[in-house]
Amino acid sequence: MKFIHTGDIHLGAKPDVECPWHEQREKEIWNGFKALIETIKQEGIDLLLIAGDFFHRQPLVRELKEVNYLFSTIPDTKVVIIAGNHDYIKANSQYQKFAWSDNVTGMWGDDWQECHLPELDTWVYGKSYHSREITQAEDLRGVYNSKAGRHILMLHGGDESHTPFNKAQLAKSNFDYIALGHIHRPQILEDNKLAFCGALEPLDRNDIGEHGYIKGEINERGIRTEFVAAAVRSYVVLNIETDSAMAQFELEAKICEEMAQNNRNDIYTVILNGYRNGEIFFSAKNIMELGNVVKVIDETKPDYDVEKLYLQHKGSLIGDYIEQFADKESEVEQKAFYYGLNALLEAKVD
Repeated sequence: MKFIHTGDIHLGAKPDVECPWHEQREKEIWNGFKALIETIKQEGIDLLLIAGDFFHRQPLVRELKEVNYLFSTIPDTKVVIIAGNHDYIKANSQYQKFAWSDNVTGMWGDDWQECHLPELDTWVYGKSYHSREITQAEDLRGVYNSKAGRHILMLHGGDESHTPFNKAQLAKSNFDYIALGHIHRPQILEDNKLAFCGALEPLDRNDIGEHGYIKGEINERGIRTEFVAAAVRSYVVLNIETDSAMAQFELEAKICEEMAQNNRNDIYTVILNGYRNGEIFFSAKNIMELGNVVKVIDETKPDYDVEKLYLQHKGSLIGDYIEQFADKESEVEQKAFYYGLNALLEAKVD
């Protein structure tokens, strides 16, 4: 039996709304899900597990019609869905009212449910959110039914506000596989047993690294799983080292060189580290215009000869300021020192 474990697809999300590429990102999330359905067709996947947050908020009927059409194109694939904290079940939720394709099972209850798939000799267990948060740990005693067949648990959570759980206890459970959702970065907590699929497409600048889905197979020899990278683009952190001889154009050339080594669609947070000439500031605006740069963090320090400056300004406000910071060594204190010294020098206070 071949399965795909996905979740946190967040259809309807609009990432990077302040950026010129935000409309394309919204489309990419939908297209990513459509591409996953094509993969299921091509590879003959038997079971699709969607472990919560299928939508970014309450789904509209027209949106459910779109995804249901896609499900209808894979009639030989069983689809099991639970709602997460973003698309949780409200009193008027369209999830429960909608007439789903025959191959789709929604576990919309707020208590544990089980779904028997006799064609696959498999039991799937799950429950949906009926509020934005679930702060109580789940008691899984009695959920596993001990009947013949394979047993898969779907669970959306993993932090204090969203179904906290004990990894060790889950790992010792009798389930053949536990399909986790909610954490957007893919994480294999225990090989072939316990995994977060991560978001299918990254949703914001904190979702760094690869994104995709978990593909697995269960047979008489046991279970085998693997992470499959499938996202159109990634959020990447570029750490750029600078020195006091570097000017703006050289810095931009260095950043472009680093970008060229990645997917041209990737979105960057650029962090500048090192020193710069004390008389210049690097232009974050110019860096943002190099391509898909979502944020610039300038951690550079002006390359002042502090000892020389002290001798020049001894007995003045600038000299007194340098003296005050003479024994300060922490990163925060050093950063404050350089910011303050730069301001004093610019104001030419003496």
